[in-house]
Amino acid sequence: RAAYLSFLIAALAGLGIAATTSWWLIAVGVASIVAAWTYTGGPSPYGYLGFGELFVFVFFGLVATVGSTYVIVESIPALAWQMGVAVGALACALLVTNNLRDIPTDQMVGKRTLAVRLGDARTRALYGSLVIGGVVVGVAAAWSRPSMLAVAIVLPLASRPVNVVRRGAKGPELIAVLGATGKVQMAFGLVATVALILGA
Repeated sequence: RAAYLSFLIAALAGLGIAATTSWWLIAVGVASIVAAWTYTGGPSPYGYLGFGELFVFVFFGLVATVGSTYVIVESIPALAWQMGVAVGALACALLVTNNLRDIPTDQMVGKRTLAVRLGDARTRALYGSLVIGGVVVGVAAAWSRPSMLAVAIVLPLASRPVNVVRRGAKGPELIAVLGATGKVQMAFGLVATVALILGA
């Protein structure tokens, strides 16, 4: 019931936004709802086929950031794409952490997540690339918005869970990494938001 209610609220909000901006946003909204539902639902959940990270990157990163920017300013500057990539990478890192922890159990039940497909070592490398890469992309946005250099202060915080994962953390340790990754994402969002406002 909670899921249906959430989808209903999202659909109604989306219709309201589309009515005041562009009707093509309805298609984006429908795609987002379908992606959310079929992640673990339906006959062939794509989350169990190795495509979870791709959809998280697209919908939690690009669609959420670029789409929101368009709704507000009715244009899509290059900076919006940069921030979408950064936010998407950090969102993916959360899912990668979870799937890294679940590799043994997912293998036993036949779930072919990206982590299962890549294996332990390459999944750990992917995690580090997403976390550090996401923050670095944010810092690189200083090319067009100098105030974004402030995002560099998040790098020390980001390096901590990356080092823990690199050293071979498993089980409960990865639960702590999941929380630490969430804090990196929150810190990035907060610092980037302030930097964008002050640099406007």
